[in-house]
Amino acid sequence: MDINTDQYSVWAEGTDLYFSGVMRLENKAAPEIASLVRDLLNSRPPAITVHLSDLEFLNSQGRNILAKLVIEARNHPEVRMVVRGNSNIVWQERSLPNLKRLYPGLVLLMD
Repeated sequence: MDINTDQYSVWAEGTDLYFSGVMRLENKAAPEIASLVRDLLNSRPPAITVHLSDLEFLNSQGRNILAKLVIEARNHPEVRMVVRGNSNIVWQERSLPNLKRLYPGLVLLMD
């Protein structure tokens, strides 16, 4: 399942999940994104990599969704979760390290 709008895209390639663009999310987008991640987790791959390096902006609603997805991943300890971010994007530099507080087993890689 791919999610494409004029402003952002979310898609999966195997066990890699990609986010790009500018995401000013509302509650209606949450179920689609959560479903995509849940489907990946339920397939029980050894690892899932979430690529955020091309995600320029994520509003607070989107950050809440991302936090919920990390909590969902925490409930699947057999799946290693890796989040790749971009240290040159301010919101990522400030917000992504907080995900490790929610799930200490998460691997955070900042490019």
